[in-house]
Amino acid sequence: MQMTEANFKLAEKSDSETLVEFIREFYKFEHLNFDESIVRKALAKILHDDSLGRVWLIQHDDKAIGYIVLTFGYSLEFRGRDAFIDELYIRESYRGQGVGMSLIQFIESVCPSLGIQALHLEVERKNTAAQNLYRKVGFKDHDRYLMTKWIAN
Repeated sequence: MQMTEANFKLAEKSDSETLVEFIREFYKFEHLNFDESIVRKALAKILHDDSLGRVWLIQHDDKAIGYIVLTFGYSLEFRGRDAFIDELYIRESYRGQGVGMSLIQFIESVCPSLGIQALHLEVERKNTAAQNLYRKVGFKDHDRYLMTKWIAN
């Protein structure tokens, strides 16, 4: 496996077009419904409000190759402030080269400064490559289902 050096840049408003492009690619890969106006509105909120979370661009040789979104919550069970890796996308040509491993290590390193006690993520059952990576870096399965109910506005 060839190792690709990556660095991580905290996203700013000026990165919105690049992020929307990555989000479009990610949603296509995951077979998610992509509504650009909704994505832009949600992205603008998190980029403007640090209390919601953080977004980073993943870069290689100063070229953006993906992104990660970390959102904040609070849980008694998980001892206070927790965070959820809401979205993580690395362009296909950079997968399997250590970028995901270094990204998770980076996110773990910033968690203490953000007061985060526990880090969560979800992964598709069929995405065994990602599951293997996450287990390798210490994530544990819960004997639970993630259930969602959309709330109409």
